[in-house]
Amino acid sequence: MASTAWYTTSARSHPPRSSGSNPVRLTRLFSTRFLCATMSATLTLALTSALAAQSAPSHGVRPTRLVIRGATIIEGNGTPAEGPKDIVIEGNRIAQIVSLDPVAIKDGTARRPTGDVIIDATGKYVMPGLINLHGHVQDERGGIAQPLEYQMKLWLGMGITTVRDVSSETPKTLQLRARSLSGDLLGPRLYVYARYAYMPVPRNDVEARQRVRDLKAQGVDGLKLFGMDKDVYPAVLDEARKLGLRTAHHMAVDETNAWDAAAGGLTSIEHWYGVPDAAITDGLQSFPSNFNYADEGMRFRYAGRLWREADPTRLQDVLKAMVKANVAWNPTLEIYEASRDLQRAETQPWFAEYLHPTLDKYFKPDPSNHGSYFANWSSTDEAYWKENYRIWFQAVRDFERLGGVVGAGEDAGFIYQVYGFGLIRELELHQEAGFAPLRVLQHVTANNAKILGEESRLGRVRPGFLADLIVINGNPLEDLKVFYPPRADAAAGPGGGVAWTIKDGIPYDAPRLLREVRELVSSAKRTNGR
Repeated sequence: MASTAWYTTSARSHPPRSSGSNPVRLTRLFSTRFLCATMSATLTLALTSALAAQSAPSHGVRPTRLVIRGATIIEGNGTPAEGPKDIVIEGNRIAQIVSLDPVAIKDGTARRPTGDVIIDATGKYVMPGLINLHGHVQDERGGIAQPLEYQMKLWLGMGITTVRDVSSETPKTLQLRARSLSGDLLGPRLYVYARYAYMPVPRNDVEARQRVRDLKAQGVDGLKLFGMDKDVYPAVLDEARKLGLRTAHHMAVDETNAWDAAAGGLTSIEHWYGVPDAAITDGLQSFPSNFNYADEGMRFRYAGRLWREADPTRLQDVLKAMVKANVAWNPTLEIYEASRDLQRAETQPWFAEYLHPTLDKYFKPDPSNHGSYFANWSSTDEAYWKENYRIWFQAVRDFERLGGVVGAGEDAGFIYQVYGFGLIRELELHQEAGFAPLRVLQHVTANNAKILGEESRLGRVRPGFLADLIVINGNPLEDLKVFYPPRADAAAGPGGGVAWTIKDGIPYDAPRLLREVRELVSSAKRTNGR
């Protein structure tokens, strides 16, 4: 470019005379100027095209050195957004973050890092990739096949770079974890928590510890516990801790509750069972005489009346015990939302394009499908659940105020929640519960990384951390709905969506992934319609 500019200037520094000039010389001078201008334009166009070609990210291909330019960064640790900054990624790690001086940028003296690939994030926000603390890898629903790529592309397309899988087909999911780590699988990085209580269920300490050791030998990252008996619970948690396995407990109306979790050193309570029932003064919820826990419709109906039975003072003691024992809480607020507003759940606007027919069928009331319990659901049930949420929201706020770690997960694939969309709705409900957006984003990034035991390499935009990032078309601190895909007919505006999802240094074109999901859903609908 420098030599071309010099050549053009030299020609202009010797203009032809206006009269008395040699016609041949005049023609040569004009020809020279024309040739120089043509060459300059051609070289400029060629160089611009070459730079554009070199700078464009290739979907699904990790570049040697990627630079995200001009980003406003939300680090993930609760500190305010800051920018513009350039983020340098080398391989799968964040190598450098360069603050840009606006004056230097304006006068052209800014020294900006170079890269093989450039993502222009001017006017966009960059933050850590979302971590889904409660996911289930599913290739079928209700015994009907569902393509795995549907779920994986939705997760990545919605900005989810990490999923803690809590109870799926463990051997199969372990293989997916390895493929994801190698870059062979288009999907988030996976942490596999195996179901502890498969048949035959251990009956004593010896069998319980052996079950934990067997699962450790398979290579799992942690354990997913369901309702546990008091006599084996301490042994399971102790053996898991000795072996370096983390534990997530989906409690039930059972012998163990949050008091036992705190005493045994559980990693995280999933959902909310175990917390309010631990605060009931006499330790027993007021069930009707015909209550049958195996009847999901009845179980969820009376679950909606549980929080009001918790003694407020005793509840604070339960929360303090959890905090003292470092038991985190992943409330999964969105997975129960249909219970307080079934019509909203059934008519979510993205269902038209993103709900796979297999999942749609699974959601319909059917006692043979877990979570499909809404036959004869009433306004009375919803009223109880709305009150349930009010008390639950306050408890989660109090828990964090006392020093507890709050996480965020979706549990999608059940109860009208679609993969990816469920996690974004979870963030909206955290805001509704009273958390500021900056704190909400900390829940789904740095807090979740801490619960995974990965806070030294995940969940923050920081040099040395893994390059799991998302580039967002909008400011999520202003409106969490910018995470949703754009909708031209949305009353609140079309939205922004995720522009790029970068997992392990690999950039993925998020709109492309979501387009492929829409095509997959459309094709499945046509097939089912024949």
